[in-house]
Amino acid sequence: MNDKQIPSDSQGKIELIASQRLSVNGELYKVVDFLNKNLKDYRLMFGLTKKEDKMIISVYEVE
Repeated sequence: MNDKQIPSDSQGKIELIASQRLSVNGELYKVVDFLNKNLKDYRLMFGLTKKEDKMIISVYEVE
Protein backbone atom coordinates (compact mmCIF):
# COMPACT_ATOMS: atom_id res chain seq x y z
CA MET A 1 0.00 0.00 0.00
CA ASN A 2 1.21 3.48 -0.81
CA ASP A 3 0.08 6.90 0.49
CA LYS A 4 0.72 8.90 -2.68
CA GLN A 5 -1.74 11.62 -3.59
CA ILE A 6 -1.87 12.85 -7.15
CA PRO A 7 -3.57 16.21 -7.82
CA SER A 8 -6.03 16.20 -10.70
CA ASP A 9 -7.71 19.37 -11.94
CA SER A 10 -10.85 17.65 -13.20
CA GLN A 11 -11.52 15.28 -10.31
CA GLY A 12 -9.77 16.59 -7.21
CA LYS A 13 -7.28 14.38 -5.39
CA ILE A 14 -6.43 10.84 -6.38
CA GLU A 15 -5.03 8.61 -3.63
CA LEU A 16 -3.28 5.34 -4.37
CA ILE A 17 -4.87 2.59 -2.26
CA ALA A 18 -3.01 -0.48 -3.55
CA SER A 19 -0.99 -1.87 -6.43
CA GLN A 20 -0.02 -5.35 -7.53
CA ARG A 21 2.56 -6.64 -10.02
CA LEU A 22 1.35 -9.44 -12.29
CA SER A 23 2.60 -11.41 -15.23
CA VAL A 24 1.78 -9.83 -18.60
CA ASN A 25 -1.74 -10.69 -19.72
CA GLY A 26 -3.03 -9.19 -22.95
CA GLU A 27 -6.63 -9.09 -21.68
CA LEU A 28 -6.01 -7.46 -18.29
CA TYR A 29 -6.87 -4.05 -19.77
CA LYS A 30 -10.43 -5.36 -20.29
CA VAL A 31 -10.72 -6.09 -16.56
CA VAL A 32 -9.45 -2.59 -15.69
CA ASP A 33 -11.90 -1.02 -18.15
CA PHE A 34 -14.77 -3.09 -16.69
CA LEU A 35 -13.86 -2.08 -13.12
CA ASN A 36 -13.57 1.62 -14.05
CA LYS A 37 -16.96 1.64 -15.77
CA ASN A 38 -18.78 -0.18 -12.99
CA LEU A 39 -17.16 1.19 -9.83
CA LYS A 40 -16.78 4.89 -10.65
CA ASP A 41 -19.82 5.73 -8.47
CA TYR A 42 -17.87 4.31 -5.51
CA ARG A 43 -15.07 6.86 -6.10
CA LEU A 44 -12.65 4.16 -7.26
CA MET A 45 -10.39 4.28 -10.29
CA PHE A 46 -8.10 1.57 -11.64
CA GLY A 47 -4.91 1.92 -13.63
CA LEU A 48 -2.70 -0.46 -15.57
CA THR A 49 0.95 -0.05 -16.52
CA LYS A 50 3.32 -2.37 -18.30
CA LYS A 51 6.98 -2.39 -17.28
CA GLU A 52 9.25 -4.86 -19.04
CA ASP A 53 7.73 -8.33 -18.51
CA LYS A 54 5.28 -7.32 -15.74
CA MET A 55 2.02 -5.41 -15.50
CA ILE A 56 1.07 -3.30 -12.51
CA ILE A 57 -2.59 -2.84 -11.62
CA SER A 58 -3.30 0.10 -9.30
CA VAL A 59 -6.39 1.04 -7.30
CA TYR A 60 -7.07 4.70 -6.53
CA GLU A 61 -9.67 6.54 -4.48
CA VAL A 62 -10.91 9.70 -6.19
CA GLU A 63 -11.95 12.54 -3.88
